[in-house]
Amino acid sequence: MLGVLVGMKQEARIIRRFLPDAPIALSNATASGAVEGAARLVQAGATRLLSFGCAGGLSSSVVPGTIIVADRVVVQDKSYNADIALSRCFGADHARRGGLLHSNNLIETAEEKSLLYGQTRCVAVDMESGAVAQTGKPFAVLRVVCDDSDRDLPPAARDGLKDGAIYLPGLLGSLVRHPKQIPALMGLGRDAAAAQKAIALFLETYPPQF
Repeated sequence: MLGVLVGMKQEARIIRRFLPDAPIALSNATASGAVEGAARLVQAGATRLLSFGCAGGLSSSVVPGTIIVADRVVVQDKSYNADIALSRCFGADHARRGGLLHSNNLIETAEEKSLLYGQTRCVAVDMESGAVAQTGKPFAVLRVVCDDSDRDLPPAARDGLKDGAIYLPGLLGSLVRHPKQIPALMGLGRDAAAAQKAIALFLETYPPQF
């Protein structure tokens, strides 16, 4: 049985269209939520796992909308190889390959992205894949880049999220405190929306093969 770990509710809605019978766990974009979600999937009987959703670009070679099927996941100083056969089930032959870095925190600045790329050579970063990799189960990672390596995330990208969805009070409060971030937030929103459409189109073009 395949189990799927995602960070956000919108990501769950996308993958549900293509894997209607698979159990899906939501991390709510927190480190503890990722670990607990992966554990719930294993306890539910999942023998294979998929990490799915958005990722932040670390390499200048990936731009918003780039589809990544990772060949490995790096957690701190340890690397975990993705399952080759399962990765091919999710379109590995048609996607960008490379390493995916796991982080317990949102990577918010271009400077930090550049530093992490130099240290790990991972092309992108997310907050769920490490939890999937560390279960010891065969896994695959299917991610789409939502923000590129040159972008500093506006404060509202952090303040406006709660429980895996947009948190309007936090978003509005952040905009009141930092009104100059509005253009950057709008740009991020456009890229994120385009990235979600890109990964849905990828799944329609290369539906999961089991």
